[in-house]
Amino acid sequence: MTGCPVSETKARATKADAMKKVKPIVARNAKELAKALGLTPSDTVEFEIRSALNDKIVEVVNERGLTHVQVATLAHTSRTRVTAILNRNTHDISTDLMLRVLGSLGVQAKLQFTKAA
Repeated sequence: MTGCPVSETKARATKADAMKKVKPIVARNAKELAKALGLTPSDTVEFEIRSALNDKIVEVVNERGLTHVQVATLAHTSRTRVTAILNRNTHDISTDLMLRVLGSLGVQAKLQFTKAA
């Protein structure tokens, strides 16, 4: 005796859906990724700024060969937060903290304002 015909049909449909090819989206920078994600213009600006801050922090830490503990001590924050920043997992990290970490590394951020396109 075979299984329920309805269940078998659903199983085949689910398997066919899973085998559909998905076209990957390539984003080369924060702006392209924000567009691909359908973010608003204001969210896009925030995303670009936070991405630039994160990139610079990672760059400086790697150039200087600092440990997560050393960076945390300099920035007066926890090693866990520094690890999150260096792993680019900044969802729960404030922009203020990222600026503080960057400043503690001796790098000053400079904002430039232009008209949006």
